[in-house]
Amino acid sequence: MINYSDFDPSKKAFIFELDNVLYPEKDYLLQVYYLFANFLEYIETVPPAGDLIAFMQKTYEHQGKEQIFDKAQAVFGIDEKYRENFLRLHREAKLPLKLLLYKEMLDLLQQITVDRKQIFLVTAGNPIQQLNKIRHMEWNGLENYLKVFFTDELEPKPAPGVLLNILKDNDLDASEVVLIGTAGDDELFAKNAAIAFVSV
Repeated sequence: MINYSDFDPSKKAFIFELDNVLYPEKDYLLQVYYLFANFLEYIETVPPAGDLIAFMQKTYEHQGKEQIFDKAQAVFGIDEKYRENFLRLHREAKLPLKLLLYKEMLDLLQQITVDRKQIFLVTAGNPIQQLNKIRHMEWNGLENYLKVFFTDELEPKPAPGVLLNILKDNDLDASEVVLIGTAGDDELFAKNAAIAFVSV
């Protein structure tokens, strides 16, 4: 559990990654798979959308999101021409359901906002896709307090360029900031900018 009261009160700014930090990424991906399967069934009539959705969900849960199109293609004989549709849906899908923040993170963000501290969202990956996720989030009014940055527009993680720019542009010292993310790249990302790190 992360509680706002656990943070050093001298911190002036909080930096968050998006995927699997503020919300579960699978909530986005499973909706993309649902939309793709229904599109494919509509165009080709086979495979049945339910079968493809079940396959993709099971594959994601056991093997992750990597090469999921290739795996489905091998099992269902999906034409290669649909790969671009699959990738475009990842970037630009109009989701049927809003993406919900983890309750714990919603509470944390609200407490930070009430305490008038700064909140930055610094996310890796395709900027168009990450922005699409952000647009589909149920922010509960918090969107007005977020400043959003895409690492891939400057330099990919764990290079600290984006973080150093945030410090400079907002007159912040590294000691006044904490980055909240997942172990691995995010931890190294914070370390490279001499910023405190908390893993979720």
